[in-house]
Amino acid sequence: MPGALAVVLKGYPRLSETFIAQELRALEARGHRFEIWSLRHPYDDRIHPIHEEITAARHYLPEYLRDEPLRVLRALFRVARSRRFWRAARVWFGDLARDRTLNRIRRFGQAAVLAAELPAETRFLYAHFLHTPASVTRYAAQIRGIGWGFSAHAKDIWTIPDWEKREKITACRFGVTCTRTGAAHLRNLDLRGDKISLVYHGLDLSRFPAPPDIRPAGKRFNLLSVGRLVAKKGYGDLLEALSRLPDDFDWYFIHIGGGELKRGLEARARRLELDDRIEWLGKRAQGDVIAAMRSADLFVLPSKIAEDGDRDGLPNVLMEAASQKLPILSTDLSAIPEFVTDGVHGTLVAPGDTRALADAIMALAADPAGRAAMADSAYRRLTTSFGIETGIATVDTRLRAALAQA
Repeated sequence: MPGALAVVLKGYPRLSETFIAQELRALEARGHRFEIWSLRHPYDDRIHPIHEEITAARHYLPEYLRDEPLRVLRALFRVARSRRFWRAARVWFGDLARDRTLNRIRRFGQAAVLAAELPAETRFLYAHFLHTPASVTRYAAQIRGIGWGFSAHAKDIWTIPDWEKREKITACRFGVTCTRTGAAHLRNLDLRGDKISLVYHGLDLSRFPAPPDIRPAGKRFNLLSVGRLVAKKGYGDLLEALSRLPDDFDWYFIHIGGGELKRGLEARARRLELDDRIEWLGKRAQGDVIAAMRSADLFVLPSKIAEDGDRDGLPNVLMEAASQKLPILSTDLSAIPEFVTDGVHGTLVAPGDTRALADAIMALAADPAGRAAMADSAYRRLTTSFGIETGIATVDTRLRAALAQA
């Protein structure tokens, strides 16, 4: 039986968004009953084990309106008889005037289907991501005459215009976001001043084994990274840094994850004559990721700001590395320093500084005791300040308050 809450996601399930699945599972454990409405069908060839534990029913909106025209027309016919629909349409026309894109048209069509097909019991909508999912959620909530809230993360904050963020914050009941920098930015756009909460994703440590007592030591220095092969992850910078390492330094790099830049990065590694020291493993199950973390010497994530403004928030994978006491090398960007203090919990360099990245790899390789000390500190910080319960408690409280007002 559906509950009073519906959750709107861009795509579900997704391997790269286990932080969302972790939250949904925790909300179910706290007694929330909801259904999931996804704007896109899944495209990964496997799922994370946590997705199998989530009992919420899944629904998929038309990914493209042309794919299901009769469904869209039936929805429009059903909701267009309401005055609320035309008020929502005026809002949408105002948005369309400032953003003349097919995506903006698709958002309203998806919203009409969502509003028409939501169970009668639904009293509140909760969207993950402030860009497209929040737009669909906002229009649908207006059509149904119910409240809505959002969780914002990284790209969705920094790649949409301020007018859109400001109007969404004004229209919603609450918003949460996972970094101090993101929270500060959104609070500056909050005309009421009390809608935005900082909620770190945290990590559900019950899903991870205790860190190894002894990390394998060998002559070769093994580097690992886990992340999508997209611009904001900075893997091109990492290849340049690896090309700067001394010829007599024995290293090997393993990458786990898929992404649109895979072929280009492989070609670049060949041009730099690094391909015999690099292994691109593609997407892997959680057990494989943990095993790789337990056998590596250093975790590297050279995050940067992409040309379109996209950037990481606080990548969960850094906390996952810390859970296995794998030393961390990353960049001083966004919310990464909110978890990793340079020289205490890991090493941070300036984004895009390939020389500094190469120097840091060499310095860390030469200092196993220092690496171990920082890994121990990161593990303590993870277990004392970045568990999942604190963040989930805030989301739970805000959802229950919103539902009580519905």
